[in-house]
Amino acid sequence: MILAEVVRSGFAESVHHGSVVVLDTAGQVVAEAGDVTGPTFPRSSNKPLQTVGMLRAGLRTAEPADLALISGSHFGEPFHVARVRQILETAGLDESALRCPASLPLSEDERDIVLRDGRGAERILMNCSGKHAGMLATCVANGWPLDDYRDVKHPLQVTLAATVSELVGEPIAATGIDGCGAPVLGFSLTALARGFQRLVQAPPQSFERLVADTMRADPQLVAGTGEDDTRLMQGVPGLLAKGGAEGVVAVAVEGAGAVALKIEDGAMRARMPVLVSALRRLGVDAPVLEELATVPILGGGVRVGEVRTAW
Repeated sequence: MILAEVVRSGFAESVHHGSVVVLDTAGQVVAEAGDVTGPTFPRSSNKPLQTVGMLRAGLRTAEPADLALISGSHFGEPFHVARVRQILETAGLDESALRCPASLPLSEDERDIVLRDGRGAERILMNCSGKHAGMLATCVANGWPLDDYRDVKHPLQVTLAATVSELVGEPIAATGIDGCGAPVLGFSLTALARGFQRLVQAPPQSFERLVADTMRADPQLVAGTGEDDTRLMQGVPGLLAKGGAEGVVAVAVEGAGAVALKIEDGAMRARMPVLVSALRRLGVDAPVLEELATVPILGGGVRVGEVRTAW
């Protein structure tokens, strides 16, 4: 299904195919395109659901905001890195315990600073280091082994898989290895949307609601300054958002519904225009959505076209 088109100088240059599902507050499908029932890997959109599993397994953090970082894909800004260290130190660990791969920050500005300082890729700078710090802290709370915490058969990962399956209401269709080395769990886009909706509709004192509330309270910890997830949660009251690699994003809005989408070719630039179209079908509107409705195409530093929804 064609979801977005790239228009340059008035001509349709290319298109992006994909799948998207829109749910109302009752969890019923009100709009869909493509394959919304077959399994896909939501990639980092799994993280908030996995954080619920960590809390159920005994994770406790020094500050509630730590949960936003554990659930996010941070951009390596100083306040991100400091909070990852805090999570580890609270658990009696340091960054040497991390088993995610070394990386440079996703933030171009921070990447430049690291390189100018003569440093290089580090595990703590990797965008998933918050999740890995939370996983390690959960293992410490339970006395589980630390060296192999990423293994799909480790008690931590078994626990997280069971929690995610419960939250999305489907069995895990496939288990792969994500870019950070931890398991990534596959299920349908419809299940992903329902999982996010469950987080925002859960009772106030539940772990599900705690994760949703901390992410919405500190959206800059979920992604980074000026990034899509951060801007969405800052600009739309009650909205919970978490994107994933290869063109995935999941969103739920209290009192409106939920959306999950996947761009087939993995293009990240097509996600926001399609998401804006989906949210408008739920009656959600805000100035930030107008800002994200198109993505500029530049030629010689000048806007000569745009990526826009075709759905």
